Amino acid sequence: MLDLNFVRENLETVRSALVNRNFPTEALDKFLALDTERRSVIGEGDRINQIRNAASKEIGALVQAGKKDEAETKKAEVAGLKDKQAELEKRRDEAETAMHGLLSHLPNIPATGVPVGKDETSNVEVRKWSEPKDFTFEPKDHVDLGEALGILDLERATKITGSRFAILNGAGARLERGLVNFMLDVHTTEHGYSETLPPFIVNRQSLFGTNQLPKFEDDLFFLNDERGLALIPTAEVPVTNYHAGEILDAKDLPKNYAAYTPCFRSEAGSYGRDTRGLIRQHQFEKVELVKLSLPENSAEEHEKLTANAERILQLLGLPYRTVILSTGDMGFGAVKTYDIEVWIPSQKTYREISSCSNCGDFQARRMNLRFRRGGGEKPEFAHTLNGSGLAVGRTWIAILENYQQEDGSILLPEVLHQYMNGLEKIG
Repeated sequence: MLDLNFVRENLETVRSALVNRNFPTEALDKFLALDTERRSVIGEGDRINQIRNAASKEIGALVQAGKKDEAETKKAEVAGLKDKQAELEKRRDEAETAMHGLLSHLPNIPATGVPVGKDETSNVEVRKWSEPKDFTFEPKDHVDLGEALGILDLERATKITGSRFAILNGAGARLERGLVNFMLDVHTTEHGYSETLPPFIVNRQSLFGTNQLPKFEDDLFFLNDERGLALIPTAEVPVTNYHAGEILDAKDLPKNYAAYTPCFRSEAGSYGRDTRGLIRQHQFEKVELVKLSLPENSAEEHEKLTANAERILQLLGLPYRTVILSTGDMGFGAVKTYDIEVWIPSQKTYREISSCSNCGDFQARRMNLRFRRGGGEKPEFAHTLNGSGLAVGRTWIAILENYQQEDGSILLPEVLHQYMNGLEKIG
């Protein structure tokens, strides 16, 4: 969430940022009206308080002088001021609550240098790694490959649950599990992340902390009980909230966490998109990277996190490119985001496999996650960062399609052989 005082003092800067993000600015007009109301009632409250203080002294002097009748008259004159002051304080609190409510719906302000644009067409490529394979045959998509090999069953998954679910069998299931273990091993042994296995169900406060609520409520799967619990849309939610409400020691930052979880998304608003195969599922698996950083180091930590995610693709030998998202394509809480896109031969294009974001203090303010530089110093909000390291299902897709052979078999990347009980080829 944006800082209330920052918005108050930099209203036009925030307005410009919202315009760049293609976000409505009407909330700022409401914010300004509420702030004017708040300042007015505070001023009136201060005036009444001065009157009451002066009257209190005057009444005390009258009592001391033995002028009890005059003292009682004076008390009657100011008796209603206490109630008036209480009413003003209530109006002030209501205005502040409404202002915070408006701020909870406003996105973060993009960092300097983020390309301005309406959508993904304004994203800027910053680097590529490896060149896509030049097949001597027409490459098949992962659905045709997986079904022919007996490792992917979409029809029975639809029967059991519904559309946008999948069943992986045999070597396909083993490959999914192997990818999870491979990613976690690399991130914990090479990149220094601490592995954590969080709950897969979270409460509304945690969802607010990582800005899924209130704006993206329709994207969530809620449990049918009175507690308002929901299945996690990403491990970012429980892992980033791990230290919510705490004050950390500056010397313990950055904190780096890696977590495997299933993820659950209703994909509201994506009707008709990627309906074939595993690209956009209601349930999928992901290895998530989360960093908690000092403010002055978060830009550097963002570059590290992105490089850590890219390293997985490099070890797997999968061609990819990295783009910086434009203001119109960035996530709600990010100040800057890199998307890593892997090459999908059947689609002849790059598709997102990881989104690595620096959220600044936006999420930390929502969850009251702070740190202290020294014993007597005032706590500050930490910076939070997150990114997929990687989306496991999309990595599964990329391996099938990039490593397919003309006979429909799949050669497995060498780094995965040990995770496949020595299996080097599917089919």
